[in-house]
Amino acid sequence: MKTRIMTAIFLFVGFFLAYFCLPLYGWIILVTAISGAACWEWGRLMSASPSWQFGFVAVVITLCCLLLFMHPSFFDSGPGEPDKQAMWDIGRWLYLPAAGFWLLVVPLWIKNRWILSQSPLGWGIGIMVIMPTWLALIHLRQAGMYSLLAIMSLIWMADMAAYFSGKTFGRHKLAPIISPGKTWEGAIGGTLVTLLYGCALFHYMPGLFLKNTGVLIIILILVLIIIMSILGDLFESLLKRQVGLKDSSNLLPGHGGILDRTDSLSSTLPLAALAWLLISA
Repeated sequence: MKTRIMTAIFLFVGFFLAYFCLPLYGWIILVTAISGAACWEWGRLMSASPSWQFGFVAVVITLCCLLLFMHPSFFDSGPGEPDKQAMWDIGRWLYLPAAGFWLLVVPLWIKNRWILSQSPLGWGIGIMVIMPTWLALIHLRQAGMYSLLAIMSLIWMADMAAYFSGKTFGRHKLAPIISPGKTWEGAIGGTLVTLLYGCALFHYMPGLFLKNTGVLIIILILVLIIIMSILGDLFESLLKRQVGLKDSSNLLPGHGGILDRTDSLSSTLPLAALAWLLISA
């Protein structure tokens, strides 16, 4: 527990220092490095050899760099509104497939408990999970310094509320084979608390993330974020269980790996970035 707490403090302080102190290009370098570590862990989930793992890291980082060089305009850190058209030009090629994957494929994957095989399809799914998240971490920071933090806090609130609701009221298992600790009571409690928190957040900070958006749209987005966070958690838990891993790696002492800490973010941030680009265009 001491190790877990110390790591959590280090991550918390390090994240906020990087988020508020680094210029945009520094943030991009950091997010790219974290994504590279996630690629290495994805290879572990596929039981790949170290050479394949590092090869996948090199491929994804190369793709990220190519996007930066092809469309440098939407990474402009100057004053004024970000170039949303440039963001959309490249974002649609990642966010739309990611939305289809998480909304349509992952529920079927969890239901049928498909095996992640070491194949071109398996590596492609890894790109689908990691690269849209990488791009969303950059785009949503440009939506406003507090926009990305607000969305991440919603996901963290959903996780914490679900945990404590499940501990207190949990009786009925949500997915006993995949994640025995999750319950329907926890999911419902997490949903209710997150809806209240999210509505308060948008009420007191109306310019946050989505401007001039109706209450109904905000509630629908909040419900989608909650559902996606649960799906992301269950999806990664299933992949780990299938290969007999407790954690995706030991990079973060007491917390596992990058994928363990970003499973809910991977399923929600690309959809949040897509919603921002579509609604605020």
